[in-house]
Amino acid sequence: MKYALIAAIYEKIEATTKRLEMTDLLVELFKRTPRGVIDRVVYLTQGKLYPDFMGVEIGIAEKLAIRAVAIAAGYSAKEIEEDYKKTGDLGDTAQKFIEKKAQVALFRQPLTVEYVYETLDKMAKTTGSGSMDQKLNFLAGLLTSATPVEAKHLIRTVTGKLRLGIGDMTVLDALAIAYTEDKENRPALERAYNLSSDLGAVAKTIAEKGISGVKKFKIAVGKPIRPMLAERLPTAEEILEKLGGKGAAEYKLDGERLQIHKQGKQVTLFSRRLENISSHYPDAMELARTHIKVDEAIVECECVAVNPDTGDLMPFQELMHRRRKYGIKKAMEEYPVSLFMFDVLYADEKDYTLKPYTERREELEQIILQDDEVKVVPNLITGDLKKLEVFFEQAIQDGCEGLLMKDLNSVYRAGSREFSWIKWKREYRSELTDTIDLVIVGALYGRGRRAGKYGAFLLAAYDREADMFRTACKCGTGFTDEDLERFPKLLEPHKILHVHGRVDSKIEANVWFVPKMVIETIAAEITLSPIHTCGMNAIRKGSGLALRFPKYTGRLRDDKGPEDATTVKEIIEIYQKQLKHIQT
Repeated sequence: MKYALIAAIYEKIEATTKRLEMTDLLVELFKRTPRGVIDRVVYLTQGKLYPDFMGVEIGIAEKLAIRAVAIAAGYSAKEIEEDYKKTGDLGDTAQKFIEKKAQVALFRQPLTVEYVYETLDKMAKTTGSGSMDQKLNFLAGLLTSATPVEAKHLIRTVTGKLRLGIGDMTVLDALAIAYTEDKENRPALERAYNLSSDLGAVAKTIAEKGISGVKKFKIAVGKPIRPMLAERLPTAEEILEKLGGKGAAEYKLDGERLQIHKQGKQVTLFSRRLENISSHYPDAMELARTHIKVDEAIVECECVAVNPDTGDLMPFQELMHRRRKYGIKKAMEEYPVSLFMFDVLYADEKDYTLKPYTERREELEQIILQDDEVKVVPNLITGDLKKLEVFFEQAIQDGCEGLLMKDLNSVYRAGSREFSWIKWKREYRSELTDTIDLVIVGALYGRGRRAGKYGAFLLAAYDREADMFRTACKCGTGFTDEDLERFPKLLEPHKILHVHGRVDSKIEANVWFVPKMVIETIAAEITLSPIHTCGMNAIRKGSGLALRFPKYTGRLRDDKGPEDATTVKEIIEIYQKQLKHIQT
């Protein structure tokens, strides 16, 4: 398959911001892709080589990419760099200079998808002494054979800036249409994706085995399952009513959610974002080996920092000291952890995701050896409001955020956010003292002391139905001087020239970003807004919803992906509850 075909489709996708047009273009691409390489085409379209949980990155720095373009185009690195400063996009610069060379080039060997993928794979896996020179040679070789358009997208791919604006759900829609001619088959593909977190594997399965093969998709230890997520309600009365008058209340701990995969003595830990973070928690891995009694299992837990002197639970911020590359042994001594198990998804070749909560809980208690370091999270099954209040207060006293209420008959809906699980945190008792997790999509320059720096950030909520990000506020308070120095560096890899295709904004930011970075905010209330697009027309025609007096809490939610942010639907519901409270 010619790589030029992919590059041509990328050009068309880049030229539109309409999701339906993007989907149609992907359908065209998938239909023209040989079945043997469909997984590779899907990965490349995501700007990667493998699913995220494998942790394989191409890892090309901009300076090395500039050198590769210079070699391939026959110009100096300085000339390439100077043009890049003007364009702000190394891909555009590569296209321009390769085009100049193309005018005198007599012969090029056409690039194929297979050759491009294999070369990028070699680059990603090249390590050790002399690896930078090898990577440079690999990339320069690709660019020498590339057309100008191919060069643009190759450079964007290797530098992690392939900004097509395509979400996972759009890819699944396109696969369903391309291989079954029916978008209604998307749910089967989505379940397969939720069980494997691997779009390429799903694509390969439907290409080779059809929709019937996709429906037989099974859980595999070592491939993380996309987590089930909770909705929120402000009062215990509303929660019990939503759950049919009775439910299971579990402690909601202030730690890091881990998905533990155990196969014999091999243990792997995945974060909420499905990253392999085993290296951060060697002690948690050992606890899993010794406290999960079955040979094969996938269980979920909350990993919580513990005061080594008192045994008291410590806040999430203390646990984040464990997120380091070096000094792990010392961090383990200063911030030891306990594991609170709360669900079992798989055990000894049995899929528990389709079992009701009560059966999963019973199995979890059977397979976990409990002691001071590992526990099954405390729970209470009740429909009695007074008992629930007492249990809530006990959870707070024990250092928890609140309770997580669960439907007794609910299955584990991987990748979904439903009212089968409902969060009830202490803050929900007042109008809007609950935190809201929003995605940074833009920045505005500051004045006075912040002149020359970002003074405020444009934040957005996630619209799950449309796979879009809708703006909810501009936030400039709560940031320390250190934050204002650090955030531009963290956001630099995600900087783009124009508003992202999945961002809906009426506000013109000074700088735009790919929706990636999630931060925690607090606000006085939610109000109607003519300029923000979150919940536009949901409450009143021509108005959206916005956070009033938003403030950054100091918590960077790097444990969450952009699609895990607070949803537009949640903000609408919070506003309606707030309005109801004010009216009564």
